[in-house]
Amino acid sequence: MGLYRVRVATGSSLYAGSNNQVQLWLVGQHGEASLGRRLWPARGKGPGASGDEYRFPCYRWVEGDRVLSLAEGTGRTVLDDPQGLFKKHREEELEERRKLYRWGSWKDGLILNVAGTTICDLPVDERFLEDKRIDFEASLAKGLADLAIKDSLNVLTCWNDLNDFNRIFWCGQSKLAEQVRDSWKEDALFGYQFLNGTNPMLLRRSTHLPERLVFPPGMEDLRAQLEKELEGDTLFEADFSLLDGIKANVILCSQQHLAAPLVMLKLQPDGKLLPMVIQLQLPRIGSPPPLLFLPTDPPMVWLLAKCWVRSSDFQLHELQSHLLRGHLMAEVISVATMRCLPSLHPIFKLIIPHLRYTLEINVRARNGLVSNMGVFDQVVSTGGGGHVELLKRAGAFLTYRSFCVPDDLADRGLLGVKSSFYAQDALGLWEIISRYVEGIVNLHYKTDESVRDDPELQSWCREITEIGLLGAQDRGFPVSLQSREQVCRFVTMCIFTCTGQHSSIHLGQLDWYAWVPNAPCTMRLPPPTTKDATLETVMATLPNFHQASLQMSITWQLGRRQPIMVAVGQHEEEYFSGPGPKAVLKKFREELAALDKEIESRNEKLDMPYEYLRPSLVENSVAI
Repeated sequence: MGLYRVRVATGSSLYAGSNNQVQLWLVGQHGEASLGRRLWPARGKGPGASGDEYRFPCYRWVEGDRVLSLAEGTGRTVLDDPQGLFKKHREEELEERRKLYRWGSWKDGLILNVAGTTICDLPVDERFLEDKRIDFEASLAKGLADLAIKDSLNVLTCWNDLNDFNRIFWCGQSKLAEQVRDSWKEDALFGYQFLNGTNPMLLRRSTHLPERLVFPPGMEDLRAQLEKELEGDTLFEADFSLLDGIKANVILCSQQHLAAPLVMLKLQPDGKLLPMVIQLQLPRIGSPPPLLFLPTDPPMVWLLAKCWVRSSDFQLHELQSHLLRGHLMAEVISVATMRCLPSLHPIFKLIIPHLRYTLEINVRARNGLVSNMGVFDQVVSTGGGGHVELLKRAGAFLTYRSFCVPDDLADRGLLGVKSSFYAQDALGLWEIISRYVEGIVNLHYKTDESVRDDPELQSWCREITEIGLLGAQDRGFPVSLQSREQVCRFVTMCIFTCTGQHSSIHLGQLDWYAWVPNAPCTMRLPPPTTKDATLETVMATLPNFHQASLQMSITWQLGRRQPIMVAVGQHEEEYFSGPGPKAVLKKFREELAALDKEIESRNEKLDMPYEYLRPSLVENSVAI
């Protein structure tokens, strides 16, 4: 009989560990052996063992006196267990998980979420560890304290000049936010944000002039300029039609306002993207064509039109790109994974580090940001119900291709645009994640047939597409996986969504939203129908000081660099055993480090560094 040296260890986070002893049984193919005495669990990883090592990963809270069954860490599909040694273990684990992780619906018509309305409703393993919870709640308290101070300092002062926003522009701002404050009126910075700002998801290369772009008499020269850019393949557009008809908020009995702009931009040889024309509303049958605003208009007229575009971008960014495509999509992946893949499954082991904290941060968002009388209702023009309608509309655009970076960039005509650092870095990170996934998949699936014959894998894919995403097969999502290539693409999509895609949308908030005129959360006057705007018009339209202060406080809390953060690929948990997966992870980390260095070197040559997809800054999951 072999001699085993057994070590039991807990995590090392705040409040982890135990003063209780652990009784162990080792269960093998030919029977089981009870350890003669109970063990005290050590705290933290401790030194590695010499010789052959077998790990039994747990990575969850152990409570009470029940028996916990843990399998050795080698990834195994059902096909890897022809004798059915783990069959009962897999079935019992999934049965228990399906009771804990149930589907819920926050609002009818939206993709599904985890059941439960409060943090206490979540499984204990999904909640923030104490260090994360303390930091999150302390930052929230600081943000509210800053808000109270700014309100008290400004409540009796006049608010009639753009420079007055400097009164609330203090405490915790980034260097880039200061650049934005100093240059936000410039057309080049306005255009740059569509390429590399906090919402690079809307811009696309034009293949024809949009139907909604109706030219009033006297605009023949503009049409000719646009057609010239179109012929040169340098015409781009950003269309906010999704906002058309959304009911605007009423804040403290004051009606707020929304627009649905269209921006046409030209890409210059030097890489700058410059606006050519802005249309703020869609044309209506029986009404005169909407005004077209031009860079040659009076400065305040042109500036106000750009402010409307930036406010519209704020709405689509926070609701469509960030909440829906980032947070809620990651939640669907998380719940489906916990319901369909046992901890033995190699795809579970591969994806689980990228699901950490997602359920709690989303519950907090539903209870604080987009809840009744939450932040959106208090200060955002789509609040008060419009935000929910917008999320429902945006659901129709959740296509599989739009979540797969190479396809999305190709469809939007951004491949090869040298000044689109988002496109370059997103593609680079996608390819690295894809090679990582391929390495793990090829270790555990030797043929396409082994993919088709894995019932747990097929159930997981179907659960995401048919249940969580409410039947997204008509938008290109697969309901089954027929080959190793399809598995690699689907799993890469899941991991990139939870890492790079969310970070590219999240990290820029502090930089681009702290200077409120650059991204107004609400607009207090209707969109202009004449070209006689003055400074007074602009100031009466932009958020008041309380609205602006709350925008800045929330922006700081959510957009600041998180002290409790795990960078992509750097998780400490070791779910896999054996040299094969460890070698794949090692190569993944080496490629991430190389991309990080490459981005750092490029950024040193730029006036405005693009860092939102630097692997050292990309979080390993949707955790904030």
